Amino acid sequence: MNLSQFSLEGKVALITGGSRGIGRASALALADAGANVIVSSRKIADLEPVAEELRAKGVKSMAIAAHNAKTEDSKALVEKVMQAFGRIDILLNNAGTNPYYGPIMDQDEKTYDITMNVNLKGIFILSQLTAKIMKPQGGGCIINTSSIGGLRAGDLGVYCISKAAVIMLTQVMAKEWGQFNIRVNAIAPGIIKTRLSEALWKDPEVNDKALGSIPLMRLGEPEEIAGTVVFLASKAGSYITGETIVVDGGRLHGEPAHLQKNIP
Repeated sequence: MNLSQFSLEGKVALITGGSRGIGRASALALADAGANVIVSSRKIADLEPVAEELRAKGVKSMAIAAHNAKTEDSKALVEKVMQAFGRIDILLNNAGTNPYYGPIMDQDEKTYDITMNVNLKGIFILSQLTAKIMKPQGGGCIINTSSIGGLRAGDLGVYCISKAAVIMLTQVMAKEWGQFNIRVNAIAPGIIKTRLSEALWKDPEVNDKALGSIPLMRLGEPEEIAGTVVFLASKAGSYITGETIVVDGGRLHGEPAHLQKNIP
């Protein structure tokens, strides 16, 4: 196989939620593949060190503060990227939140709105803005971070609902925008060791329970999501659109067979 298919030399990638975790790991991986990378999140102080890491790899990079749930911020973000780079080839919608842990019967409207605005509305608006740039360019690639919670109901009710909606949004955008050579896919991570999932892996008891539900018997690292991002963004993934790729250590398939009881 010709590994040049994974090259992103000269491409321009925009990443939301780019200051840490999956966003930072993906930014570094895209830069390793040759892409110029813009990282965005709410706090510029958290972004600047990542932009420095990217520039150290020999690519161009910018850090731009923007709240992806605010339409005006997304419009300003896209304008700044276009002023500096003149194009957007790859968009990774990675920003996400989960401000509420508990049953949906007790969830208040405020945390519902925050979750849906960041996890769904923000992706819709920024993808729409970016697609209007990609269309006259002759195409592009949009990658949305969903979750296995969007494929199977879990304990994080509204978070799961928002991530399920991201999967459908991905399919609809892929169906509508394929005619413009804009590919749209989603990644559904399992439990990855990021700040968002700290409550699931910093508590020893919760961590042990989680490990017992994963066939690979370990949690994922952000870098293990980044490889899928590069694949989907590159020529190697050029005939894939509308899909959701699960990266969860096998968790969706149930607990490891050797831990199951009453199985011969």
